[in-house]
Amino acid sequence: AVQEFGAETTVEELRAGALPDGFAMDLATPPLFGGGRVVVILDAESLDAAARDVQAAINAARGYLPTDLPNNPTYRKVNPADAPILIVALTSDVYDPGRLYDVASTILEQKLSQIDGVGQVTVGGSSLPAVRVELNPTALNKYALGLEDVRNMLSAQNANRPKGSIADDVTTSDLSTNDQLLKADDYKPLIVSYQNGAAVKLSDVADVRDSVEDLRAAGVTNGKPSVLVVIFREPGANIIDTVDRVRAALPQLKASIPAAIDLTVVLDQTTTIRASVRDVERSLLISIGLVILVVFFFLRNVRATLIPSVAVPVSLIGTFGVMYLCGYSLDNLSLMALTISTGFVVDDAIVVIENVTRHLEKGMRPMEAALKGAQEIGFTVLSISISLVAVFIPILLMGGIVGRLFREFAVTLSVAILVSLVVSLTTTPMMCSILLKPEREEEHGRLYRTSEQAFVWILRVYEHSLAWVLRFPLFTLGILLITIGVNVYLLVIVPKGFFPQQDVGR
Repeated sequence: AVQEFGAETTVEELRAGALPDGFAMDLATPPLFGGGRVVVILDAESLDAAARDVQAAINAARGYLPTDLPNNPTYRKVNPADAPILIVALTSDVYDPGRLYDVASTILEQKLSQIDGVGQVTVGGSSLPAVRVELNPTALNKYALGLEDVRNMLSAQNANRPKGSIADDVTTSDLSTNDQLLKADDYKPLIVSYQNGAAVKLSDVADVRDSVEDLRAAGVTNGKPSVLVVIFREPGANIIDTVDRVRAALPQLKASIPAAIDLTVVLDQTTTIRASVRDVERSLLISIGLVILVVFFFLRNVRATLIPSVAVPVSLIGTFGVMYLCGYSLDNLSLMALTISTGFVVDDAIVVIENVTRHLEKGMRPMEAALKGAQEIGFTVLSISISLVAVFIPILLMGGIVGRLFREFAVTLSVAILVSLVVSLTTTPMMCSILLKPEREEEHGRLYRTSEQAFVWILRVYEHSLAWVLRFPLFTLGILLITIGVNVYLLVIVPKGFFPQQDVGR
């Protein structure tokens, strides 16, 4: 929560406000002319509860703040390290930037802040409309006037207070006519003083023009002056859902502002996120298809291929359930874990299928072969899955930001492997007992017989190479050590980074 205070406020006065337990206060910037900033670091379980505590602490400290503070301290529920999720530009061929800023700050900012998931809305590129009076020191000296004379005149002539009241025995009505001057033409004829019986007008000693409060704030969109509405999400809010809700509200917001103002989205942080997730989803579907295709290529049996074709998506769906319970979302890391897991989850099913098929070839009935095959291979499948999960234990124990990010990756991949273990020992044997038949009952076609010759040739080549490797063990170990050394060398010289650089179109 970031709170703005007056220029006279000191850190001691702020600490005297007695913030609740679990809150720390650090002076982010020293008090300057026009206000200071104090950052309150929240250490609370609930953000909304912490916000209420901050508001209570602000109210408690109000008596220690200067009496001439223009506004009460405010707080915002936002992570200062977050980038904006959406930036909307306001441009117009009719209205000046001051008028655009007024519309953005009084209409758009208020309505956007109420959208679920939006934590902060800031308006930049200009400032509120104002009348700028630039005094001419030479002219002031000529009429024997000082800066204070002009300031007192402006304060007296530009008032916004009730003028009185009208009352009877029953009702009372205030006279609240507005004497505020809003245009430069209204200020120019104001009389500062009289010299030799002649009135000295403000236009005689100053250049008065319509302008804005801050001349050093400017915004440009496609070469046109603009005002930018910068939207940040609330910590913990889903960025995709929040942006969708904001975009859904834009047509209504467009209708609530003058028609001569164009409202354009100039930055959408979710564009690259949606593209990345879409690419990973496509890769996930391709990997599932390739896994099933490879299984069919080696089994050469449509019935047998159906078994891993079911095991893979069922394992992934089970993983989605655990991810939901853990509060994970579909992001690049979790989708990457699911894509990698497609190669792991099919292994257990293939091992079970091969063992069941072996018993079928010996003449067992399908149900008997499925039960015996699953019983024999159960411990092997368990050891394979546990060894794969053990690989990711170091990632689970990593600390820092990298550890927090990759913990989701490791958990998702580990859960996918464990779910596939359960599926391979339950669903896969059941499907084997129904779909697989003894080989003698099936008639193999020409494709099967042709591919069988290729597999026999591959097996023969493997047997010869294996015999040669076993005949020269020292040479084989030497090749292994050289391979390890080359990998270590490449690990040192290959450039490394947390995430690859990409063009986000900004």
